[in-house]
Amino acid sequence: MDFKQIAQRIRVPAGFVLAPLLFISARPTPGSLAAGAFIAIIGLAIRGWASGHVKKNQELTTSGPYAHTRNPLYLGTFLLGIGVAAGGGTLWFVGVFATFYLIIYVPVMLAEADTMQELFSNEYEAYRREVPLFVPRFTPYRTTSTNGYPPGLTGEGRQFDISLYMRHREYRAVMGFVAAYALLAAKLVIL
Repeated sequence: MDFKQIAQRIRVPAGFVLAPLLFISARPTPGSLAAGAFIAIIGLAIRGWASGHVKKNQELTTSGPYAHTRNPLYLGTFLLGIGVAAGGGTLWFVGVFATFYLIIYVPVMLAEADTMQELFSNEYEAYRREVPLFVPRFTPYRTTSTNGYPPGLTGEGRQFDISLYMRHREYRAVMGFVAAYALLAAKLVIL
């Protein structure tokens, strides 16, 4: 078993290890809560947008945020986590979260890229060459006939679909954010 496979298995449980550390170390202020919420809400919006476009392992999704980054769900999660960490008011924890996230999730993204290559071969190769793994590109990706696939085969031009958002239960990320921020706000009041 290589590190990519280990990272895939531990990514969610490892996050539960960081959560208590955040709340123990948190020293929220009104300013840190506001700044963190701003960042986290951008992350939630990206996750929601991505969730309303993706048909996991059924097709290579290149619409919506997938036209800018191959991993918008992970980008959104990163921003959500950075926002919650910033809301805690301890700068060192933001650094711990960012480091932890990148160590765990870059191998996960690479493992998923391997899976996408297996599932969608030539189609994915053309997409991979044009769209960054994590940091978004400014201009959206467009399929062309030069990659051997007609435009639209990859979901290009698909509009956001609320039923996909609901099927992926993306609302759980919003509920998690609200719960985490309620705890941080409670700690602000108690301190």
